[in-house]
Parts: sequence; C-alpha cells; structure tokens
Amino acid sequence: MTVPFQNVPANERVPLFYAEVDNSQAGYFAQSVRTLLIGQKLAAGTATANVPQLVSRSDQAKTLFGVGSMLARMHAKYREGDASGEVWCIALDDPGAGASATGSFALTGTATAGGTLNAYIGADRVQVGVAASDTAATVATALAAAINANTDLPVTAAASTGTVTLTARNKGALGNDLLLQMNQKGAAGGEYTPAGITATVNAMSGGSAVPSLAAAVAAMGDDEYDFIIEPYADTTTLDLMRTTMNDTTGRWAWNRQIYGHVYSALRGTFSAVQAAGAARNDQHVTVAGFETLVPNPVWEYAAAYGARNAVFIAADPARPTQTGELTGITAAPASNRYIQTERQTLLNSGIATSYVSGGVVRVERAITTYQKNLWGQADASYLDSETLHQLAAIIRRLRSRITTKYPRHKLANDGTRFGAGAAIVTPSVIRGELAAEYADMEDEGLVENAKAFADNLIVERNADNPNRLDVLFPPDLVNQLRIFAVLAQFRLQY
Repeated sequence: MTVPFQNVPANERVPLFYAEVDNSQAGYFAQSVRTLLIGQKLAAGTATANVPQLVSRSDQAKTLFGVGSMLARMHAKYREGDASGEVWCIALDDPGAGASATGSFALTGTATAGGTLNAYIGADRVQVGVAASDTAATVATALAAAINANTDLPVTAAASTGTVTLTARNKGALGNDLLLQMNQKGAAGGEYTPAGITATVNAMSGGSAVPSLAAAVAAMGDDEYDFIIEPYADTTTLDLMRTTMNDTTGRWAWNRQIYGHVYSALRGTFSAVQAAGAARNDQHVTVAGFETLVPNPVWEYAAAYGARNAVFIAADPARPTQTGELTGITAAPASNRYIQTERQTLLNSGIATSYVSGGVVRVERAITTYQKNLWGQADASYLDSETLHQLAAIIRRLRSRITTKYPRHKLANDGTRFGAGAAIVTPSVIRGELAAEYADMEDEGLVENAKAFADNLIVERNADNPNRLDVLFPPDLVNQLRIFAVLAQFRLQY
C-alpha cells in the first residue's frame, strides 16, 4: 500500500515519530448562506457608502445608515422574517441630482366632538388626540409634532395653516411609493376622523432619480451572497443586475461560481406590473409584484419577500417557498387585490406573486423574470427561483467534495496499476465519487432518478489535455408540488 503523505519527506533520517494530519476524508458539505441588502442611507448614518458591512442588529443598522433611512427600515423588516440569518448591507448615498418626494394631510374645520386622528405613513400609524373645539391648525400642529417625534418614520413633517407637509428623508423616485392614508382600518377598526374635521390626503410625489448601483455591485467583489435584495425595479438597475449575475462573465459564470439570486419588488396596477414583467427575461432576478394599496413601501416589501424566501431556501433549497408569510406586510384591501386570473397572467409575464389568506400576505410563487429562450420561444426551464437555488447547492456540493478529497492528486487512465492509497485518481474513481455524492443528494431530496443519472453521467480524460478531466453531470432536479388537480366525477348512485 502506498501511503499518500503530503508533508513527511521520503528521505527523512532523524528518528523517530512523525505525524501529519489530513482532513480530506473527514470533510462534509456545509454552506453558510448570506443575505445582502442594498438601499439608501442618510447623511447622519456613520457607514461609508458602497462598502459591504455585516449588520446583525437593526439598532446597529440605524446607527450606520440613519434612523428612518430606507436601508435601516429594510434591515428591520428583513429581521422580522429572518431572525438568525447572516445579513450584510451596502449603503447607497441619495442620488445627487435627486429630489425628495413630498405629500400632505390637509385638515380643515373645527372639531365638534373629541376623538382621535389616525394618520398612516406607509404601514405606520400616527395618532393624535382631538378635543372638541380644536381647530384644524391646532390638530395639524399636533400631528406634525407626533410625526417628528417618531424618528423611525421615513418622513419629516411641518405644519402650516392646517396642512401637514411630509418630506421623505431619502431623496429619489422611491419616495413617491410611500402611501399616505387616513383611517386605514376604517370604522370597523375603530378609526374615523373626529366630527367637524375634514382630512384630505395628497399623495407623495415629486421624488426623482434612482441611485446608481454600479459602485455597490463592484464592492460585492467575489464574495458570495445567496440573497441579494434591492428595491429598485427600473430598467437601468435590472439591466445592471442581469449583467452582474449572468452565466457568461457574471456571478454565475463558469470561472467565478459565486451564484446567488436577486429579489426586488414593484408596486402597480395589474396592467402596469404585467407590462413591466413582460419586458424582462432574466433567470437570476425575481420581481415581486404587489397592489397599489398595500401600505408598506416597496423597500419593505422587497425585504420581507426576500427574507421569507431566504429562510425557506436556507433550510431546503429544493422545497417550494409558497405559503410563506411575509411578516410585517399589511394586505391591500380586498377590492384592490389582484384576483386569481390576474395573478395567473402575472406568473406568465415574469412577475412573482403573493396572496392573502386569513388577512396574512403569503408567497404564492417566487418565479424569476425568465420567460423565453435565445430564439424568443416560451421556455419554462428557469421559471422558478428554487431551480436556481437547487443548481447552486448541487454545484457547490460537487466542488466541495472534489476539492476536499482530491486537491493534489495525480490523474491516470482506468486500468492503471498503482498501490492502494496512492494519491492518484482515474475517471472511474471520480465517477464513483460523483455517484456517491448524487446518492447523498438524492437522500436529502435535492435530486431524483439515480439510475438515469448514472446512465447519462460521462467522466473522461480530455483528448487534447492529459491533465484535464471532463465531466457531463446530468442531475434530475427534484420537483415541487405546485398543482393538485382533481376531477370530481360524481355519481348519484353506484
């Protein structure tokens, strides 16, 4: 038997005992998954823009990115859905040429009875007490003070002659996405405007420009992030993400093998969201569409959607993420929700969907924007984001097994006579190793049909390069239970 020492020299003469440690036969696959949040900071935040930072606690995020900032609120919303995952953040400065969105609550009249004013900024409620005979100006001053007292809110407020003007803390077009409402829960929830006071809501508008993510993408380097969550679904940003993630030179390229998946979100009417999805075709991006009256802003929705998928995928990359609760997301009113036929169309247009069950918003199907092949023909091969996560897990397992057990081996043809234990591999040895790994993955529910896999597996030495081993690895990915169809063919009597 040839013992494959790596360090003990064959010509050592000094007595007596020497030992080297080799972990190549003891390793097992263990992949830590990481999330990356990308969003805007405030000038008050201490973090340097475009530098990845590990941020475990949301209190830390507030210090780094500014209280009430988009990124701090993304982190808090993400943590509501994923309490233990490893979270990194890259902060963006507001766009230099951008403007802040503004909106207002315009109050008129004089209260004829006491009560409570319930103003909503996104999903956050701000309440002020109203006494009989309070004027609109008095109530507006109190409301502005209450808004400014809650520094976690994404806006600041100023009152003037009965109107409370709100200004988004972060500049940019996404500020327009902040939904302003009065009495969101309605009379059934005990919310109504005190008698004598009239409240008019003027939607947030005027926010302009989207920050460039180019420097943030460059700062990612070759670090692995399995879940990249960003709230910008404009063409420029999604085109950048397509280039960043692509299979030729991006993070999924053969020579980089970084992998990961991008999660974003888009608010809009059914027709607007459908049109936006139909214009995309990228297997590495999931855009979650949601209704116009969902109270949470797009950055919170993206964070919640990404968090739910991250928790499920980290536990089992092959199991569907459907039914997962979007913790911290408030459902749109029933009359505003996409109906089943609309969601079916969105899922045929590259838009991931959610649904409401028991008042809770849940993942319905986290598809990618991929819809067509290179010839523009319909292609469902990359329909589900789970497929990409499965492929990444499988390739990483193979890489771990080969690089751990055979990091410095010699390569010989099948049939070569060499001593047992020699640091030599042949195509048959590697074939056996791949079959064993496939069996392990089948046992864990990542793949299926081991016999068909073995019949189609090819391991051979390259015809031109004797130091190269070429492998055709054809896994049959285990599928997800998506549709359960029943024909209820009843009888009046058997």
